Parts: sequence; structure tokens; C-alpha cells
Amino acid sequence: MAQRLSNQAKLKSLFTVTSSAVVLFGGISLYQGNERFYSKVVIPLVQLLDPETAHNLAVKTLKWGLISKQKTEDSNLLQTTILGLQFKNPIGMAAGFDKQGEAVEGLNNIGFSFVEIGSVTPKPQPGNPKPRVFRLPEDGAVINRYGFNSDGHDVVSERLKKLKENKNFNCILGVNLGMNKGTKDAVEDYINGIKKFMDVADYFVINVSSPNTPGLRSLQNKKNLEELLIRINAARKSMGTKQPLLLKLAPDLSDSERQDVVDVILKKNSKIDGLVLCNTTIMRPNLTNSNKKESGGLSGAPLTDISTAMISDMYRRTHGRIPIIGVGGISSGVDVYNKIRAGASLIQLYTSYIYNGPPIVGKIKRELCEILETNGFSSVSDAVGKDSGNR
Repeated sequence: MAQRLSNQAKLKSLFTVTSSAVVLFGGISLYQGNERFYSKVVIPLVQLLDPETAHNLAVKTLKWGLISKQKTEDSNLLQTTILGLQFKNPIGMAAGFDKQGEAVEGLNNIGFSFVEIGSVTPKPQPGNPKPRVFRLPEDGAVINRYGFNSDGHDVVSERLKKLKENKNFNCILGVNLGMNKGTKDAVEDYINGIKKFMDVADYFVINVSSPNTPGLRSLQNKKNLEELLIRINAARKSMGTKQPLLLKLAPDLSDSERQDVVDVILKKNSKIDGLVLCNTTIMRPNLTNSNKKESGGLSGAPLTDISTAMISDMYRRTHGRIPIIGVGGISSGVDVYNKIRAGASLIQLYTSYIYNGPPIVGKIKRELCEILETNGFSSVSDAVGKDSGNR
């Protein structure tokens, strides 16, 4: 009897030690950003959760500092200056991931040189009813119809002010502005956003291209867009703001609509400093997952070629005079390089981060460095627009 109890005790002890070792190994691998551990263990486990819960968990993990910092300095090859700002590398996190400005420092620590938070609306609003996020893993895509769920200007601005008080904080911060659902004056919502965040933002993005807020995309129409930008620029001048102003467009614009946009943004009174190309699409190109029937904006791999083509087109139409941030379906150094050659000066990720986790950031930067070196470029800026006839 005593011997049997001894064996039970030994088995219990072995189980305890083994379990502790597994947890310890998992914790260390997670913290260190082990690529294989993420792809084989972490991501499959996370995808057992519903997409919005997984999204919130990813934001909190970064907010609480549970992901390790990047171990090595970025190569000088990746440094670039655009919009009057110096970037350690051209890779940023797109708007939509850190909507409330909670994970900026964590995202910077894992290797992003800039983070665009939002979209932020003036008043807090819950967004659209749940479920409102859907994975399409076979397509490497996501459909969302969040609908600008936001903590509102006051809460987010206070959060960012505290962040900026940290003397060691050196991340370039973009603030993506949206309008409240049912607002009486959309332009005033954007102006109020600039006024609220002018002390913390390094650049602003006017989001007129989300498909999930009724009436928003109509602001891309020539007459509406010109009125919007004239009023915003007049307000910026009266406030004395120096931050660059960017415009985020939908990939679903027709040829004539794109030209209308260009005609507006090259005028003196309605000019902008940059474009973000592009937002999610309402198109459903060659998808296989059954979630393709869900309404909302599609992001991820199906947008890779669509966004690259739009970058090239708008770079050509603007004669390379308007800096472009490229976003849409980026999961490799090749994707980044193609968008840079098409005309993008900076790049943003989102969906590929969801499917690959933090290791994707370092992987893309390593691959991009190798490609730039192989092709004889001494900087990112040297490759911008190389595939365009404007160079």
C-alpha cells in the first residue's frame, strides 16, 4: 500500500513538473516571439476563440507588455524620411487594429516604426451589432463590419497624452479620424478630431472609405470631398496645426472617381499631404470560405494585387507628388517591395498580423532588406515608384 502511494506521488510529481515545464516553455516561446511556436501552437489556439474576442485579446496582450521587444536594431537600409517624419523602417500597423490607442507602445516594441490608431469618433459609440468580424482562413482574409466602435475623442486623447509623457516613447503616431453614425455635420466631426488630437498626433488620416458607416463613402464624391477638404484645411490654418493630413480611400472607386479625387487633392485649397491606399473592399474576388456572404469590408490576401494596382494608378495620376502609404494583403517582404516599386513610401499591415502574430513583423523586415540589397538599392526611398513611368 505504501509502495502504491509512493508511485502515485511520483506520478503526480512527474505530472506537475512536466506541466510546469510545458507552461514555462510556452511562456518563454510566446514572449520571445518564436515563429514556429506561434504558427503551430499560438495561432491555432487563438483561432478557437471567436474573432472579436481574439482581436481584443491580441490588443490586451500588447497593452500589458506580454510580448517581448524586438531584439535587434533595424538595418539603416530601412530608414526613410517622408511627410517630414523620420521612420526607423517603413512598416506600420494599420488603423482598425488598435482602435482605442491602447497598444501603441507594445506594437512599437515588437518592431513597427509607426502605428495608426482609430478610427476615432467624437462621441463614444458601440458600433454595429455582433457578430461583426469573420475569418476566411482558406482565403487569408477577414471580413469586418465593426462600424467605428470607439471610446470617443476624450478618452482616447487622454490615453495618448499619457503615452506621450513617457520620454522613452519614440513611435510615430497616426490618428485616423471617423464620423459618428448619424452625425449632422461630418466635416465638423473631422475638424473636432484634429483639434482634440493636435497635441499628440504626428499625422492625421481622414477616413472617408469604410464601408460600414452609412453615407461615409459618399464623402469621396468630388463635390463632397472638395467641400470637406476646403473646410478642414481652413480649420487647420486657423488652429496652426503642422501635422500632415492624409486621406484614406476605398479600392472600389471607378476610374472616373479616382480622377475626381486627384483633381480635388491637387488644388491649393483642398490639398492633402498623403494618401492611404487602400481601405477594405466590398468586392468578393474568388473567395472560397462560406463567410464570403457576410456583409462588411474584406481585408487580407485577396487585396494584395488590388491595392498594389491602385497604388500604381494613383501614383501615376498624381505624378508622384503625393506620398502614399500602401496597405492591403501584405504578408511578405516581396509584397512590401512590390508596393514600394508601385509608388508607396510606407506600408501598413493588419490581417497578416492576425494570422501570423508578432513574428510577421521581423520576418517581413528581414525579407525586405534582402530584396533591397539584392536589387542594388541603398534605401527604401530609392525604390519608390520604380515601376512607374514618372520616375
